[in-house]
Amino acid sequence: MEPRKPSLALTLALFLTVAAMIAASVLVWEVDIHITLILGAMLTIAIGVAVLKYDYATIEKGIIDGIMTGMQACLILYTVGPLIGTWILSGVVPTMIYYGLAILNPSIFLFATLLICSVVSLSTGTSWGTSGTVGIALMGIALGLGIPAPLTAGVVISGAYFGDKMSPLSDTTNLAPAVAGTDLFQHIRAMVWTTGPTYIIVAVITIVIGFRYAGGELDAAKIAAIQALMRAEFWINPVTLIAPLVVIGLSAARKPALPSLWAGIFVAIVIALVNGSGIGEILNIMQYGYVPTVSASIAGAGEDAAALAKVLAESNITVAPDIALEAANDIVKLMERGGLQSMNWTISLIICAFTFGFSMDTCGFLKVMLEAIMKPIKSVGGMVTATILSCFVCDIFLGDQYLSIAMPGTMFRSAYEEKGLHPRMLSRSLEDAGTLLSVLIPWNTCGAYHTTVLGVPTLEYAPYAFLNYLNPIVAILLTYMGIGIAWRGKEGEPVISKTRPANLV
Repeated sequence: MEPRKPSLALTLALFLTVAAMIAASVLVWEVDIHITLILGAMLTIAIGVAVLKYDYATIEKGIIDGIMTGMQACLILYTVGPLIGTWILSGVVPTMIYYGLAILNPSIFLFATLLICSVVSLSTGTSWGTSGTVGIALMGIALGLGIPAPLTAGVVISGAYFGDKMSPLSDTTNLAPAVAGTDLFQHIRAMVWTTGPTYIIVAVITIVIGFRYAGGELDAAKIAAIQALMRAEFWINPVTLIAPLVVIGLSAARKPALPSLWAGIFVAIVIALVNGSGIGEILNIMQYGYVPTVSASIAGAGEDAAALAKVLAESNITVAPDIALEAANDIVKLMERGGLQSMNWTISLIICAFTFGFSMDTCGFLKVMLEAIMKPIKSVGGMVTATILSCFVCDIFLGDQYLSIAMPGTMFRSAYEEKGLHPRMLSRSLEDAGTLLSVLIPWNTCGAYHTTVLGVPTLEYAPYAFLNYLNPIVAILLTYMGIGIAWRGKEGEPVISKTRPANLV
């Protein structure tokens, strides 16, 4: 018996039920959503088998095939965990924080963060690599400068995703034009129309917010304490920056992500060995993450004045005890991270999300939802809006930015051709939403990853990831205003015009 196609009513009922379950898990019960996603998958499978007459084996195969598409992301996560641990042990991250505290000040910090992450991501083509390296260091600098962690994380992500989106080295920047049927540089030129104005807006926002911190008193004593504790525990030396430079260089040379990250780990291991770390210690940190020693001892002494004074004396730290205690607690919170095991929460979330998303996809619910979004389209603005909404739906249900580009791109390609639009309009819209909105969803691979490496829950940094949610809005508004619309010329070239030129085929 042929499986039945789900009705729109059934699709919406399932969608709203699972959405309510997820909302209750987060807002009412305040629990992780892993089990909720599995329950959503169980409900979807039950409806697929009992109502739509799908064979269970078919659904299971669809889920397994879907999970396999996320294996590269899981491998990268299992590599980033050991990388973070070794980069902390060898002094890479502490060195970046140490000198960053000496150079940056609160008034320019957010703007500088946006620029630094943008440049690194443009150079490497990876938002994940940017956030997991310089992003962590910037989070530490923000801690010393008194800038809230969610705000810093949001700006780090804005810069990282700007570079990822606009870099010709980025995988999503190459995927979108391939799906839409245009070339890479036409795609990048098209994105300038929407991402350029958005980036300027975000830059202004970071400058304005920076003014709020400019008038505040810089806690020089706390910064000095953080630097003193870092000198006592880590090797602070610009030589350690060889590790991130190797990763950036290999990424810029378009080498695969995993070998590039492994090279960064290898350099960090060599630095750690030279500075006296044992092989067993290094392997343990790669497995379980770095745990501070000096700072943890100070934090453990707590309010015991005698114990605190003893630890400070043994470590040759000449800092006021109360300030040292505060700085130690901050360093422990920041540096106690990394390791392969630290990524298990994130990877299990990805697998749960893919199980739910691909049960929805295999049973046809996702296709019905996308068709419903496409149905009322009558204008170019409506088509761009529908594309962005479709990408967002895929980001939610499939949990992966690549799939949220590939699936809507395949479905909308002929519709854009029939309208006479240049395919770069489609590729631009796919990236304006599929790439940028993925990191705002807690169970998406991108949201889960950034929560893990930056140490800030997705829903806390999301309001400050200005570029990620403003860019789709700007794209829709500009299209309805007739700005930056590209029509397909007779020779396939883009023709910029508010309305379709009469002389075009």
